[in-house]
Amino acid sequence: MAAPQVGYESPADAMKAPREDIVYVAGLYEGTGVEEPDFLAVVDVNPDSHTYSQVVHRTPMPNVGDELHHYGWQVCSSACHTANQERKHLVVPGLRSSRVHIVDVATDPRAPAVVKVIEPDEIKSKTGLSSPHTVHCMPGDNVVMSMLGNADGGRGAGFVVLDAGSFEIKGRWEANGAPEWNYDFWYQPRKNTLISSEWAAPEVFMPGFDLNDVSAGNYGHSIHFWDLAERKVTQSIDLGETGMIPLEIRWLHDPEAEQGFVGAALSSTLWRFHKSNGSWSADIVAEVEPRDLESFPVPVPGLITDLVLSMDDRFLFFSNWLHGDLRAYDVSDPATPRQVGSVHLGGLFEEAVHPNGTVLGGGPQMLQLSMDGKRLYATNSLFSTWDNQFYPDLRSWMVQVDVADDGSLSVNPDFFVDFSALPGSPRAHEMHFPGGDVTTEIFQ
Repeated sequence: MAAPQVGYESPADAMKAPREDIVYVAGLYEGTGVEEPDFLAVVDVNPDSHTYSQVVHRTPMPNVGDELHHYGWQVCSSACHTANQERKHLVVPGLRSSRVHIVDVATDPRAPAVVKVIEPDEIKSKTGLSSPHTVHCMPGDNVVMSMLGNADGGRGAGFVVLDAGSFEIKGRWEANGAPEWNYDFWYQPRKNTLISSEWAAPEVFMPGFDLNDVSAGNYGHSIHFWDLAERKVTQSIDLGETGMIPLEIRWLHDPEAEQGFVGAALSSTLWRFHKSNGSWSADIVAEVEPRDLESFPVPVPGLITDLVLSMDDRFLFFSNWLHGDLRAYDVSDPATPRQVGSVHLGGLFEEAVHPNGTVLGGGPQMLQLSMDGKRLYATNSLFSTWDNQFYPDLRSWMVQVDVADDGSLSVNPDFFVDFSALPGSPRAHEMHFPGGDVTTEIFQ
């Protein structure tokens, strides 16, 4: 079975892609007390299959302690539209270890294989950076990874470039330095612009969340706009106290768009960034009110930890990890999002129960949306130390939420993957489809 060819001509073309049969899911033992390697799980999502809603394969990493987090493809629609390119490898970093795994998903898509490992010492010695996060394929046969810290895990972020064929380290991407914090990034080739966001230095977030670090100025609150060709920051916007910890960036899929969204996790605000009169602006377009909880010293934020945008740019979905709800907004007019749906999937407040009767612990966190926008998948692990801090008895799951034509949401009663039922009770994190997905496809 060959890997899917690259070459969606447009978002509309991508929406016609065949329905997903399997989903790759990062499975984590890190933080569970079990000394086993993290793994890439293959989950069957074909309702006509006899193994539907099951983990059908696990590809373990070679080492313990990676903390697999976000990962991506070595080739995507932004790279080229030629028929001789294959979406053959996933680039799977360990956020905690700074180790990067190259995984072949073409030879046998249902049984991926690790074919190369880039060790952390090589990354740190050649780039002075650590803690790889977002992975995007880039034009010019490149793979670019955002890096969250310097070689010692302190402030001093940047980007690393890999050769998309050999996976050798080419060096750093930025031409004249980078902001001290980094997290996610997205780019628009036609607009010659890349935007990046901020979390914190690894030495700050890895031990767990400390409220004192917020007042001490140890968490990010800005977004940065780069000249894509020159690889230089041209403008930064400080979102201030109402934009603390801006994480996931979702530019509109329309390759002509000069606007998109970023979710500020701690402030629980959704921001729209847009260009007018030659410069960039950002405005709050949705907000989640904090809730009081007796055991918390401050009102509990929703904590917007992930968001996805449908391929037709009509609907945006985001997860409130602490409040426990997953929301849908009609963003046909990006300046005035309108909430059209929600489902309750856990959180620190009211109990949530799956239609099959299972109590849903934790809260919705990572999201992935089918190309046609009809199936939204969610997992509930954020980061090991934060999981243990906020949900100390976390049982990890994966659910499917059906999206109606009007954007309303309902939990699919037939789909439920209990990751904690697997040996050692691993946790589920990021998800990707073999044919690409709404969080990886960028069009030029």
